[in-house]
Amino acid sequence: MLVGLDRESIERVVKMALLEDAPWGDLTSQTLIPASARMTADLVAREAGVFCGGEIFAAAMTLTDPTTKTDLLVEDGEAFAIGDVLATATGPAHGVLQAERVALNFVQRLSGISTMTSRYVAEIAGTHARVVDTRKTTPGLRLFERYAVRCGGGHNHRFSLSDAVMAKDNHLAVLTDDGRRDLTEALRAARASLPHTAHFEVEVDRPDQIEAVLAAGVDTIMLDNFTLEQMREGVRQIAGRALVEASGTVRLETIGAIAHTGVDIISVGALTHSVRSLDLGLDTRSTS
Repeated sequence: MLVGLDRESIERVVKMALLEDAPWGDLTSQTLIPASARMTADLVAREAGVFCGGEIFAAAMTLTDPTTKTDLLVEDGEAFAIGDVLATATGPAHGVLQAERVALNFVQRLSGISTMTSRYVAEIAGTHARVVDTRKTTPGLRLFERYAVRCGGGHNHRFSLSDAVMAKDNHLAVLTDDGRRDLTEALRAARASLPHTAHFEVEVDRPDQIEAVLAAGVDTIMLDNFTLEQMREGVRQIAGRALVEASGTVRLETIGAIAHTGVDIISVGALTHSVRSLDLGLDTRSTS
């Protein structure tokens, strides 16, 4: 079952977007459209994909005008084809027209993320690896974008810096910068200071770092920009004593081979930082 977004979080972000787009109202609609006019508009797919953001689309409509009614015809995480009607909004024309761009911006981007994620997930079918996102998200939209990853069949990495320890190359450089601190002992000391529930992950960018990190008893070792052969050897060396994550310029055409090295997790920044918004449009069906 897909875990959704809470209403408070949706409204907080959508209100900010609506205020940005129409700080003093929609001057065009106010000038051209009678206040009494009503309209019905369909959210139509111009290309196939995986849907995400239905409740966000509806919130943009009702927060602009509470009398607008939105019917969601496709569930988040559901695939759709070109020409499918995904949702219908009916209400005062001023409200629907004012909300249109914000509603579309959200659902187009989130559906783009869920669609892209589904393609990455399909490429590793039959392996035990899982596709996860990264913190390379749009500032302020992380909650939405990571929900879209789940809609596409992917999984989430740590949500924020507060959720887990992830020691990367810069952390390790500072930790041992005096040349006298043993990496294993430094990591063990750090591990001992944490609550037993805290997850500890360490990034390595060379095969010769693996044993020293593994000896510290960490939970996950990230193999950063390793070759396929180095990944296979790293998986053999770690031998189930920690989870193995592959990271670094993972692409759709390479993820299948990466998964077959035996890694447990493949983190893909492109799911959120390089995604293309899906082509969805709002078509007027009737006006009164």
